[in-house]
Amino acid sequence: MNSVVHVNKPRVRNTMSELIGEETQNTMPGPTRNGKSVRARSTTRGDLYVCLAALAVILLAIAPVSAGTQIMAGSPQLDAHIASTNEFSPGDDVNIQIVIENTGLNQFMIVKSGIISPSDVSNTAKQLTATLDAGNAPLVVKADPQIVGELPASSSATATFHITVNKYAGAGTYQLPVILNYTYLYQANQEGTETLNYQYKNINETIDIPITIKPELQIAVPSVQADGLDAGIEGYVFLTVKNVGSDNGQNAVIRIQQNGQSPVTPTDGSFYVGDFPVGAVANCTFRVMLATTAQQNTYPLDVLVYYKNYEGDNVDSPIETIGVPVEKKIDFSVTPVAANVTPGANAVITFQFQNTGGTTAYNAAARISAVAPFTSNDDTAFLGTMAPGDIRTASFDVSVDPTATVKEYGLDSEVIYRDALDNQFTSDPLKANVAVVPAKTVVNLLGLPGLIAILLVVLAIAGYVVYVKRFKPR
Repeated sequence: MNSVVHVNKPRVRNTMSELIGEETQNTMPGPTRNGKSVRARSTTRGDLYVCLAALAVILLAIAPVSAGTQIMAGSPQLDAHIASTNEFSPGDDVNIQIVIENTGLNQFMIVKSGIISPSDVSNTAKQLTATLDAGNAPLVVKADPQIVGELPASSSATATFHITVNKYAGAGTYQLPVILNYTYLYQANQEGTETLNYQYKNINETIDIPITIKPELQIAVPSVQADGLDAGIEGYVFLTVKNVGSDNGQNAVIRIQQNGQSPVTPTDGSFYVGDFPVGAVANCTFRVMLATTAQQNTYPLDVLVYYKNYEGDNVDSPIETIGVPVEKKIDFSVTPVAANVTPGANAVITFQFQNTGGTTAYNAAARISAVAPFTSNDDTAFLGTMAPGDIRTASFDVSVDPTATVKEYGLDSEVIYRDALDNQFTSDPLKANVAVVPAKTVVNLLGLPGLIAILLVVLAIAGYVVYVKRFKPR
């Protein structure tokens, strides 16, 4: 709200007669001219000069010699605009500069002896403070009111504000209110010949600045699924991508890309959509590789759309970062079932292999490495597809050297398997324990107490036979 306020505005006399009074006319009849009476003036031209001279003497006696100036009307007239562009995109996080201009004018002034010149002028905005408000615009102003200070007429100042546009802001034109608070000289009343009485007025006005939010394709990813993703393997990521922005994308290609040092790396990172209007949904499938250092966790992956915008330019949409779930790395454990052998024997040893990882191992096969004192012509056993937690039994034919020391041995074993994309992997080495035990004997089978009992029975039977033969009647 700009207004012009008259400051100490006296009435200005328009004619000299108003300064000294109208000439007094004599209403008495005077001499006649051509038979007609003529009205004679009572004040002569000489009398007029005398009055003027007297008035000048009086003014010189009561006023200073120097002339003074008084501004008769005027006030600050402020306007504001954004420096540079006033167009922004959803998600912008920027500093904007608001230029404040004072175009206030003084309508006229008096230069006259006997008046004091004010030190302030009425069209200067003093103690100026600018505040930026979001109004109905979809943004947040992250700045306190800015102190501009004094802003004279025909000058400008700049206040800087930090704003963040809503990520999903709708396209359109919005008004940003700029609130200006300032003080200006409203009146300067002269009291006597040496005193001016200043009167100031406080002003609070709001100027609306238009800004434009440009149409832009924005995406949301409401669904993320992964199949067979764990450390060191390749797998699929299934995404549901929706256009939640304000621009209808043309020739759209949905892309994924690595986020920083994330262990998730795309191996097939593009999915062509074509027309992708506002509200449209696309179901996409991508192939990714997991680094061997990946753990059971959720890792970031960037998603964006490359498209032709409303102006016909090919641009990238803002990046949407999603979380990709990575399961526990595929691993196996081995447990002996029947793994006792004797020196010099041929035997079948049996183990149980379990998938202790977080994803499925396809076409798995167990293999052992026979080392002295063992040899084997059948060191591989097929396990099949093993989901997490599945157990499979594997048997191997081995031969044991006759000189083998009776003790427990550890054979190296491993599981060879494939992932969901038919890539082959080999598990970490596993220790399959095999015990070499003494060959089976009667003593080993019966034990010493049993052997003594049998011996006593045999002796008893033998004694009975001898007794019968000796004492049998003839």
